[in-house]
Amino acid sequence: MFFDGSDRVHQTMRRVAEVLDGAGIGYAIVGGMAVNAHRHERTTKDVDLLLSADGLRALRQLAAGVDFEPVPGRSRRFVDRRTGVAFDVLVSGSFPGSGAPGPIAFPDPADVSQTIDDLRVVDLATLIELKLAAGRYQDFADVVNLIRANQLDEAFRDELHLAVRADYIECLEEKRREDEYEARQDQSPT
Repeated sequence: MFFDGSDRVHQTMRRVAEVLDGAGIGYAIVGGMAVNAHRHERTTKDVDLLLSADGLRALRQLAAGVDFEPVPGRSRRFVDRRTGVAFDVLVSGSFPGSGAPGPIAFPDPADVSQTIDDLRVVDLATLIELKLAAGRYQDFADVVNLIRANQLDEAFRDELHLAVRADYIECLEEKRREDEYEARQDQSPT
């Protein structure tokens, strides 16, 4: 159900995008749903969106009127009352991972989004940069799988911020180690 796009997470993603588009609020889908948009299929339980600070303020004003409920104690998390699915807002100018200032900040969605299947999604280079800057194991796994799904190589490193290039190369090397492992498994007698 998830990969055919009919599940509650996809429903929420499309509803939020429709509301943001209708209100003229710039956004870019990030996180697991952006990973899916960039050719690596994986599941996720929520939707992550990149907005400017003004976009977040505008969303807060719209939320009650469109069945999006703010989550108490989580200033950037909302729940779609129709589906029960949460969505989080990442704000331009803040920092991925721990939130501590670093060389990579969340960009303005207008500068890094592209249209995929009628939705505004963060472009591949920015997605990989943000995942590497966040530094979680799942993010590194996503980068390895994005490298595989998009047939990326060393040349893609030049599209990334200097601060994450070494981590990108490590993910590329991990992808190659996994490919070698799979090749050995395919050659093993059964």
